[in-house]
Amino acid sequence: MVKVYIPRETTANSLGAELLVNAIANEAQYRNQDIEIVRNGSRGACWLEPLIEVETASGRIGYGPVTTEDIVDLFDADFINGGEHAKLLGDVEALPWFKNQERLTFARCGIIAATSVAEYESLGGFVGLKNALATDSDGIIQEMTDSGLRGRGGAAFPTGIKWRTVADCDADQKYIVCNADEGDSGTFSDRLIMEGDPLSLLEGMTIAGLAVGADKGFIYLRSEYPLTQAILNDAIANALDANFLGDNIQDSGKSFTIEVFMGAGAYICGEETSLLESLEGKRGQIRFKPPLPAIEGLFGKPTVVNNVISLASVPVILEKGSKHYAGYGQGRSLGTMPFQIGGNIKQGGLVEKAFGLTLRQLIEDFGSGTATGNPLRAVQVGGPLGAYFPESLLDTALDYEEFAKAGGMLGHGGVVIFDDSVNMAKQARFSMEFCAVESCGKCTPCRIGSVRGVEVIDRIVSAENSEAREAEHIVLKDLCDTMESASLCAMGGLTPIPVMSAVKHFAADFEQ
Repeated sequence: MVKVYIPRETTANSLGAELLVNAIANEAQYRNQDIEIVRNGSRGACWLEPLIEVETASGRIGYGPVTTEDIVDLFDADFINGGEHAKLLGDVEALPWFKNQERLTFARCGIIAATSVAEYESLGGFVGLKNALATDSDGIIQEMTDSGLRGRGGAAFPTGIKWRTVADCDADQKYIVCNADEGDSGTFSDRLIMEGDPLSLLEGMTIAGLAVGADKGFIYLRSEYPLTQAILNDAIANALDANFLGDNIQDSGKSFTIEVFMGAGAYICGEETSLLESLEGKRGQIRFKPPLPAIEGLFGKPTVVNNVISLASVPVILEKGSKHYAGYGQGRSLGTMPFQIGGNIKQGGLVEKAFGLTLRQLIEDFGSGTATGNPLRAVQVGGPLGAYFPESLLDTALDYEEFAKAGGMLGHGGVVIFDDSVNMAKQARFSMEFCAVESCGKCTPCRIGSVRGVEVIDRIVSAENSEAREAEHIVLKDLCDTMESASLCAMGGLTPIPVMSAVKHFAADFEQ
């Protein structure tokens, strides 16, 4: 029986993957050809979706992007045996897009049936958990510390230090909370791993529980991800059946359970303390710090709060060792990062690379330039609170420290491209407006400052002369300084970054 892989993933579905399942099954039945349709995740090449693959005698062969109109022609071309066709891609992993990546966290994504424990184990799955069960808390945390893994959600805080803090707390209950409230514009790595390799997240959370002495985990999932919820629940059920979750995991005497909690539909709930408030059934508002969540977190108990990619990176570290993982990257930015390329780009998708390549290399080598073919004018990295970089800064290395030196931040790794048709004054206004809409309202600098910011930018672009415009620029600068210094969290504190970067690098757009 020939295996035909069709992604069960949101991007592919939005482009017709679900329709392909029925169309291919019906055509195969009509032609009396015996096939098995396997629902894998996406490999991350959004520009090739829906990407279908066939397991042939010479390996897996890809075709894409495929539509229902292609199905009859594909069967006529004997695609189930790798036949020639206009949509033939050949060995997908040999394509430059994949061949030039370093896939550690996403090594299985798009290759296996997403929720299959057997297929997950066949490619190294649960080896890290078994290694963790064979060591103690100190040993696990030391591996994490030596790996150099830092929070992939944006804060880049060392994971080992966070785990050590929770482990050292004396409490009758501790929690592992996965922040899966992926709300930054241009980001989708969390969703891709949860829909394509969810067991890696479950394994990472379980290892975290062993490390700090927690037996309960929660995945706080973005409310806009209903398919992800279904896939995660399937994966949890399969892991429980295989005794990799639940009571007495693999006869170790250790227990850990995981529950999926749907988010509140608020961007601010991506901030860890607001998330915890929401998880407790309260309004999603920022908590004052200290105390830190690691000491007083969910229900007042010591809590590890890590994002999806941080936790999904844990299994490969425990499987292959901290030195292997730390062998990628540069300086203090060790390991790999899943960069997500979107916006006005020809080849959008997810690229996992070791830290150190430049922004230009990412955009040109993997993205192949703008979709319109017009010159690139601006790039925003790090979500809606990230800086806007002009073409002159594209040679900045994708590294936490190097990006900070250039006035930006890597954040969650989202990269959004704009061509020369963009108006950067409008983008700056959007940043302030976004903050005004999404603010939790707890602190004045964010709640009021963002509203005043929109008004000031409107006055700048409508100013009748340079003197009036300059006076409003002074007001905007003072306002941004106040928001940056006095806001309770990053929502208000980072909003000035995209605004002032637009003013700095694209001043002409504010004079129109």
